[in-house]
Amino acid sequence: MPNMMTDAAGADSNRAPMVAARDIVKAFGPLQVLRGVSLTLRKGDVTAVIGPSGSGKSTLLRCLNHLEVIDSGTVEIEGEALASTGADGVAKYVPDTEVRRICRKMGMVFQSFNLFPHMTVLQNIIEAPMTVKGLSRDAVVPKAEELLRKVDLLAKRDSYPARLSGGQKQRVAIARALAMEPDIMLFDEPTSALDPELTGEVLRTMRQLADEHMTMLVVTHEMGFAREVANHVVFMDEGRILEEGPPEHVFGAPAHARTREFLAHML
Repeated sequence: MPNMMTDAAGADSNRAPMVAARDIVKAFGPLQVLRGVSLTLRKGDVTAVIGPSGSGKSTLLRCLNHLEVIDSGTVEIEGEALASTGADGVAKYVPDTEVRRICRKMGMVFQSFNLFPHMTVLQNIIEAPMTVKGLSRDAVVPKAEELLRKVDLLAKRDSYPARLSGGQKQRVAIARALAMEPDIMLFDEPTSALDPELTGEVLRTMRQLADEHMTMLVVTHEMGFAREVANHVVFMDEGRILEEGPPEHVFGAPAHARTREFLAHML
C-alpha cells in the first residue's frame, strides 16, 4: 500500500525522515496483522495513531523498534536501514550490533510501565545508561534527577514502584526512556491502564515533550490528545492505514467512511 502522507509544500520536504516504514507486512501464523503499512515520521512530528483495538497499531510500533520482526517491507531510522526486503521477498535485518545501535535512537513507553519492582525510581532510570552505555553512576545520577524534576517526581527518587500510583509509574517510565537520550519516542497506549485523573498527569508530561519538539509516535485512544497535540493523525483498521493527515482534516472532515464511523463512537 503506498504511503498516503502528503508533505506540506516547503517545510516538510526540508525535514529528513526520522522514521520511514514502507509496505510493512507482519503476520502471526495465519493472522495477518499488518497489510502493507507505510508511514513517515519527520523531525519534530507528533504523530498519533488511532483506530479500533486489533487494528495493528501496537504491532506497528513494535515492528519499528525490532520488538517484532517484520515479514517484508523496509524500516529506516534516521536514514539508516534497519530492515529491507531481499529478492526473495523476505525482510532481512542488519547485523545484531547494528540493530541494537539503531534501535537506541528510539525510546519506548509501554502501557504496562515495566518498571523493575526491586529497584527504586532512581535506580530504574539510571540502570540502562549505566549498563548499555557504560556510563558511571556519578555521570548519570544528575541527569536522572533532572528528568525526575521534569516529570515532577524528584521527591519519589528513593521510592519503590509499589509505592507509586499508576500515573507516577508511567511518568517514571517516560523519564527512564528519556534517560537514554533518544531522538524518537514511541508510546504504546501509555494511558490505557490509568483512570482519568492519572491519565491527565501522563498527558501533561507528553504535551511538555511535544512543546520541546520531541519527535513522537503515539498509539492512543485519547482523542483529545490526538486532536490537540499531534500535528499528524493516522487512522488504522484491519492492518491498514485508511486515512491520515492533519488533525483538523482527520477529525473535522474525515474522507473515509470507516474513519467517520470510528470517530462517531469515540467523540
